Formats: sequence, structure tokens, C-alpha cells
Amino acid sequence: MSHRLEVVTIDGPSGVGKSTISRKLAARLGFTYLDTGAMYRGVALKCRQSGVDVRDERAVADLMDVLDLRLLSAPSENEDVRVLLDGRDVSAEIRTPEISMLASAVSAQRPVREKLTRMQQKMGAAGRIVAEGRDTGTVVFPGAAWKFYLDAGLAERVRRRIRQLRHQGEAVDEEEIFKQVVKRDRDDMERSLAPLKAAPDAVIIDSTDLGPDDVLARMLEVIHNNPL
Repeated sequence: MSHRLEVVTIDGPSGVGKSTISRKLAARLGFTYLDTGAMYRGVALKCRQSGVDVRDERAVADLMDVLDLRLLSAPSENEDVRVLLDGRDVSAEIRTPEISMLASAVSAQRPVREKLTRMQQKMGAAGRIVAEGRDTGTVVFPGAAWKFYLDAGLAERVRRRIRQLRHQGEAVDEEEIFKQVVKRDRDDMERSLAPLKAAPDAVIIDSTDLGPDDVLARMLEVIHNNPL
């Protein structure tokens, strides 16, 4: 049997509760939480600040050569990781719907995926991390000991996204949020480079009718029943 990394991967589309579950699971296991999506959001924000068209691969590649992006641990399991871009805390700026859509576009660029994948693999080399994203189990950590794919029905995912944005104080156009979620799904699943999909050996959990504690309990059961 090949060597398995002491890593948990949690992939899935937007609105399934990946961040909430990943934070809680990392806290329960005493692992570090790695939010790969925050890294792509950081790159998207950098592109916008620099006036770089995310569809321009050469310009994006040049930007990646000078990228100064760091993740800092969240203050608690109920808060997102902090993101430093060029030494400045941009944690709030990267969580807008606009940056979310831009992150999906920038993630399709090979220079971005190659750079961030290397960074993520370096972060996880020592193990004991919970990595959340869209390709953590398929591309970033194919040798992870425990892989999960978290899913939920479209209507429920849209509802959760709307609730999240309102909690952040954002003005919400429900129809527009629905369109954004549908487009994000299509972009993530249909891109040729590292498309969103469940790893063949991932445990698939439908969270449509489950609360965070129910999902957490299921994941802990799988992990405890399949020790490294």
C-alpha cells in the first residue's frame, strides 16, 4: 500500500458548508485548517488591484512570479482564516460575491493552479491538516488518508449563501445569487484544468438535510474507523 498522508481533504461546490465543517474538524483533530479557496480569492483580488485581466495567462503568470500571499490561522473555529496580501490583511475583501466569481475564473489559469498547488503541498507536507477546496483530494493531496466530498441540493446551497452574505452585512439580490451559484458550479465542474469532482476514494456526504454537527460526526466516524 502506498504511503498515506496524515491529511483530510474536503472538496465540494459552494454553499455546502465546507468552511464551517473544515474549521470544526480541524479543531476536533488538533490539525491545521488549510483554506485553499482563500488563496485563489487572494489571487483574484491581486488581479483586480493590479488591473490584470484574469483571462490573460501571460499577465497572470507574471503576477504569480511576484505574489506575496500568506495564510494565518483563524482566531477561533468559528472564524475564517486570515489572508495577508502584500503584507496587508485582506480577509474581509476576499469574501465578496464579486471576488468569489473572479476566483473561479482565475483558478482556471494554469500558472495560478501550479503555483498555489505547490504552496499548498508545501504547507501540507508535514501532515496534520484539514484541506478544504475543490481539488484537494484529486490534485493537491491525492495521497490523503481521508477524503470527503461534501454536497447539497442547489436550492439549499443558494439559501445558505444568501444567509451567509446577509450575516456579513451584504445587500443581497436573491435571483442574482442563484445565477452566481449556478455559474460557479458550471465553471468549476467544466474547466479542463483540475475540474471540481469527487475523488474516486472520497466519502460523499449530502448535507442538504444535515446540520454541521451531523456532518462532523459522520466525518469523525470515518476517520476513527480508518486510522492511518
